[in-house]
Amino acid sequence: MSHINRRTMLLGAGAAGAALLGTGALLSFALRPRQKATLDDMLQDADNPVLGNADGDVTIAEFFDYQCPFCKTGHPALMNLVARDGNIRLVMKDWPIFGAPSIKASQLVLGGVEPGSYETAHAALMATPGQLTEALIGRTLAEAGLDPAALERSYRQGRAQWDALMSRTGAQAAQLGLQGTPAYIIGGRLYSGAMDGEALARAVSRARG
Repeated sequence: MSHINRRTMLLGAGAAGAALLGTGALLSFALRPRQKATLDDMLQDADNPVLGNADGDVTIAEFFDYQCPFCKTGHPALMNLVARDGNIRLVMKDWPIFGAPSIKASQLVLGGVEPGSYETAHAALMATPGQLTEALIGRTLAEAGLDPAALERSYRQGRAQWDALMSRTGAQAAQLGLQGTPAYIIGGRLYSGAMDGEALARAVSRARG
């Protein structure tokens, strides 16, 4: 399965111009009023957890939801590519658009950042089939060896930080005109829709020029 509805966009500072941004790649789209986020804002947010190689030469950022079937179906291929390549910086951008369970899942997984269990919690919920309930979220995290109550407490302690992060991600998704999940920024280009392992690998190769 190749990527669906691919759009290549350019993120610029002026209403009529295109800008070559810090990564050396172009992200473009029709500029709209009050647009503020830059490519660096989207890829280099200090609060956003990073998987893979934090010093990788290519960044993949995925706008995702823990209830999105296409996000979850494609996640193993994404993680396999990151592990096999060894030089990819992966930014998972929580965009919980499928309702309360999606928000709860994002909250608890982000609550795992401080205690160092983010990656485990993230992998566990991305491996769930179908829709989520709060009970299923808790059970899945517990089966992964985590304490959902402790994750909840950790999230609440950092709630201002995590809620602000998700708010920024939502605003960025709106700025990009995204219609749903998944969507990827790879090397400064936006790919909207599901991508299999081959499509992801091609996009990474393209980013490396």
